[in-house]
Amino acid sequence: MWQLYHFPLCPFSRKVQLVLSEKKVPFTLQLAYPWENDDQFHALNPAGKTPVLHNPEKSLVLMDSQAICEYFEETESKSPMMPGSAAARAEIRRLTALFDGGLYGDVTEPLIYEKMKKRLILRQSPDSGTLRAAMRLTHEHLDYLDWLIDNRRWLGGAQLSLADFTAAAQLSVIDYLGGIDWSGHDQSHGWYRVMKSRPSFAPLLSQKMVGLPAPRHYSDVNA
Repeated sequence: MWQLYHFPLCPFSRKVQLVLSEKKVPFTLQLAYPWENDDQFHALNPAGKTPVLHNPEKSLVLMDSQAICEYFEETESKSPMMPGSAAARAEIRRLTALFDGGLYGDVTEPLIYEKMKKRLILRQSPDSGTLRAAMRLTHEHLDYLDWLIDNRRWLGGAQLSLADFTAAAQLSVIDYLGGIDWSGHDQSHGWYRVMKSRPSFAPLLSQKMVGLPAPRHYSDVNA
């Protein structure tokens, strides 16, 4: 049985959860807060970052969400995450890197720091300027998602792919932290509701960060 080390608002762990669930790979969740000195977790990943996927029976440890997802793309044939031609897979990889890098760096990471880490760990108030900047950048990223949805069936092309699950994982954390105003983004909002309605998404919507409740609308698949 695979053990996924995560914390509830890690978007990269959420991405892995979605892929494992879609591919019907059994796993259990193990809480691991990177900011705590957990010897067991750091023995698995000295870098102290989530996600980490451990299979004790196979003596196998996987790290980095993209590496983990591509490992299962190569070893599990169910629900292909990178379908199509070499060019199609290159586009999926491009978008995945954009969401894991750009969307995370511009929006998810600042919100996690300001709204989660400052509240729960540092006991500080969030910086309003940083929050406003993150909200502004959210609209810019949603504008691009709108364009993708206007021109494609799914974000990466004609088929559901890792690009969709990567973007949805990031947005689920942003939504939990109250960082999304869907006004003017009907295309993205409709796509996100479809993603939220998938069975693989249900466990994410039930996960809560202790001491930081989700907005009332968060777990509503129609919101």
